Amino acid sequence: MSISVPTMGNSAILSVGSYRPKRLVPNSEIVDRIDSNDEWIQQRTGIQSRRIAADDETVITMAQAACESALKRATLTMSDIDTLILATISYPYQAPSAATELINVLGNPKAAAFDISAACAGFCYGVAMASDLVRAGTSKNVLVVGVEKLSDYTDPNDRATAFIFADGAGAVVIGRSDHAGIGPVAWGSDADSRDAILLNPPYTDFKKSPTRGVADLGWPNISQQGQAVYRWAVFTVSKVGLRALEAAGVSVDELGAFIPHQANMRIIESMAKEIKLPSSVVIADDIRVNGNTSAASIPLAMDVLLQAHPELHGELALLIGYGAGLVYAGQVVQLPPAP
Repeated sequence: MSISVPTMGNSAILSVGSYRPKRLVPNSEIVDRIDSNDEWIQQRTGIQSRRIAADDETVITMAQAACESALKRATLTMSDIDTLILATISYPYQAPSAATELINVLGNPKAAAFDISAACAGFCYGVAMASDLVRAGTSKNVLVVGVEKLSDYTDPNDRATAFIFADGAGAVVIGRSDHAGIGPVAWGSDADSRDAILLNPPYTDFKKSPTRGVADLGWPNISQQGQAVYRWAVFTVSKVGLRALEAAGVSVDELGAFIPHQANMRIIESMAKEIKLPSSVVIADDIRVNGNTSAASIPLAMDVLLQAHPELHGELALLIGYGAGLVYAGQVVQLPPAP
């Protein structure tokens, strides 16, 4: 007696969609509050401005818009989606999941749905899992969405982080393909350094001090050890890109684009040097205008890159996500065809 297992097939990214809040906040709007200046911010991060959501824009409304855009470009409807994977660290409820709220508003409340908490690596984690689900025959079409409203968890007075984080959502549809469109994932953790990026104070502090409220403890905000994260990203995570290329059997010369997590332009440029990317590879630099959107940054950068460079549709791209945990993931993918 044995269990029948489907023969492994192939998967690919069928489309990408995105949503950005309308409000664009330049450095000039925040520098006085943190005793800084535009030149200092741009020299250290490359950030010129960031997108900040309005009060009525939520993790769910932004994710819904990105998913609907991706579905339209794939010429699919939500009824064609049997699984939704949502990556975020800024959904304000522990349970039930953001994914189950999202499938309700998208109109398919019977789909499989779950959240990933892998911060800035969450989207690449989701792509890896969606690819495996499709290849194994467990799912036919999977929506993977990265979404953040990090403005809710950013201290506007913190000189180290106030200018970094932003809001937005990006989504891809991953489905069956007649060829391999998503390479093996190279992923892992350096959890012994997980305190380098934190959300403080933890929610448990409110329970321990029931007579104290947000006014006393402060709402949880992101804090990070900038130099430690920078060194880790440049010298450790760069090797993840090389592992992903090797696993996919792809050389750097075959890449059309490099789309890493949009954390810091200095990190991105240093990674490109470590990986020895040729000048022919287009490097995503969405962070300059739209800031660091954590789990949303890679699909957002992918969408804007394809709009600026339509010749990249169907070309190979190296994705690398990395962030709080410290966790990382990367894979080589074929960019979706033109809609």
